Amino acid sequence: MFSRQYPVFRGRLSGNESQHRLDFQLMTKIQDTLFIAGRDQVYLVSLRESYRNEIIPYRKLTWRSGEADRKNCAMKGKHRDECHNYIKVLVPRNDDLVFICGTNGFNPMCRYYRLDNLEFDGEEISGLARCPFDAKQTNVALFADGKLYSATVADFLASDAVIYRSMGDGSALRTIKYDSKWLKEPHFLHAVDYGNYVYFFYREIAAEHNNLGKAVYSRVARICKNDVGGSQRVLEKHWTSFVKARLNCSVPGESFFYFDVLQSITDIININGVPSVVGVFTTQMNSIPGSAVCAFSMDDIEKVFRGRFKEQKTPDSVWTAFPEERLPKPRPGCCAGHGQAESYKTSIEFPDETLLFIKSHPLMDSSVPNIGDEPWFTKTRVRYRLTALAVDNAAGPHGNYTVLFIGSEAGVVLKVLAKTSPLSLNDSILLEEIDLFNRAKCLSNSEDDRHILSLHVDRDTHSVYVAFSSCVVRMPLSRCERHTNCHKSCIASRDPYCGWMPHGACERILPGIQAGEANQMVHMNILISCVLAAFLLGALVAGLVVFCYRDSFLRHKPRHAHKDAESAPSCSNSTGSFAKLNGLFDSPVKVTWSPEYRCNACTLMTGNRHLHVL
Repeated sequence: MFSRQYPVFRGRLSGNESQHRLDFQLMTKIQDTLFIAGRDQVYLVSLRESYRNEIIPYRKLTWRSGEADRKNCAMKGKHRDECHNYIKVLVPRNDDLVFICGTNGFNPMCRYYRLDNLEFDGEEISGLARCPFDAKQTNVALFADGKLYSATVADFLASDAVIYRSMGDGSALRTIKYDSKWLKEPHFLHAVDYGNYVYFFYREIAAEHNNLGKAVYSRVARICKNDVGGSQRVLEKHWTSFVKARLNCSVPGESFFYFDVLQSITDIININGVPSVVGVFTTQMNSIPGSAVCAFSMDDIEKVFRGRFKEQKTPDSVWTAFPEERLPKPRPGCCAGHGQAESYKTSIEFPDETLLFIKSHPLMDSSVPNIGDEPWFTKTRVRYRLTALAVDNAAGPHGNYTVLFIGSEAGVVLKVLAKTSPLSLNDSILLEEIDLFNRAKCLSNSEDDRHILSLHVDRDTHSVYVAFSSCVVRMPLSRCERHTNCHKSCIASRDPYCGWMPHGACERILPGIQAGEANQMVHMNILISCVLAAFLLGALVAGLVVFCYRDSFLRHKPRHAHKDAESAPSCSNSTGSFAKLNGLFDSPVKVTWSPEYRCNACTLMTGNRHLHVL
């Protein structure tokens, strides 16, 4: 199998592999380097140099927990394997420094390192509210305008979930502690800096779900970058702009089928010129397995945040929309100095009514619709769920296709040519299912080791890096060699990376280059247009033939009135004639005309008027 030949990176292995396994945590690209973070180690892989059969890091950072931290971790009842330093935060501060945080034996700490040589720069910083305590806990972090925005848990028991801003100018801000209307057992997945805001994507227990049992909903939350907190009376040192909305990934119909659980989401990318995010969603864990890929435009997200708020008047009442006319001024959730709050210099100046409202009403009433009101791709009737996603939104020789690389729990990568426009008559096409987990090279102590945790597409090297817990595998974006010299197989694959070359081989097409029969995919819109045009032309010709026949028949009717009944056709009325003609066109049998029939100047001259029905 081709996938068994792909390069595999397992981290630092020497002696006992269980003590030196990778324990992958995160993977991110900074400049031309791919940073792979695991347990006690960070590996730097150059994306400018590709080795045919190996993934070779050119530099390695080792940061282990101290002896005292490991002992304290063990005294807290944690297993020895949990008392390592798992790297959970790795974000660039500027062009020279990278900010790295680790769990450090359940005592999270952070450091600055220089990007050019990975030397420790400055002093250690507390990782509280910046990095989780446990490697199993999810978290996100990024720098925006020189300040660190982080989302994680801020205590050992993981009961205090927080979205937190620190460093830079001004005081630290956070979400309200232990308030389920703000955050309820969240799993943070991604954060992006866009415009005047920082957006957080996560899933959580839905407080508005009134049915029995718990339900997980996917969320997008937004905060203003110029938020400095509330007054001394309300929301002091807390966000005054925190609002959140549900992400709706569902299949439309008489009863919507929801994919509620967000697993992975991309950075903001352009889809048909529209800034958007693309995510993988699954069904609830207690339901039948099912997964979907949905896209959301930033304009739709903003539209929801300009809409109505949701409220629950009493703890036992149903959640309803809050009347727009009763909203305090300025509008809750807006940024000071912008929009309705343009006259306010800072959020500290906001009136108490606005602050009290946003404190108790952070949830929007409407959910964010997915682009086209339907998923790009769904995967059901399988035992595994999809877990990770990477997108190439400039695939093909002309960069006009979008290809999804979707990871799963079973170690399978799905390669999908996406339908990105609701106007397109194409459906998304599953191009390949690639079983990428290599048992011979990757450790496999349990089924969880087969779960794909992260993917990274590097278009420049035509590669996608696929991360498992114990290894990272590099596979090419295209596998045109599978079709060898089979012309039909190459063209029928619909792979935008592949094309049929003049020398008789299926090969990868370089960007901007058009091969002999490269990517011979007729766009479905063009194909349908041609079919409709042919149908209309055929209908026009058929109509002319019918008109000519009827006109000729009516003009010759008096002359043939005394002919015998067998040779004269029955023409009781025109409606009956058209009914019979319609019956012929509707009939499944094949109708042909005898060679003797001719039509000259709209006069049908026949030697025999019988239709030959085969």
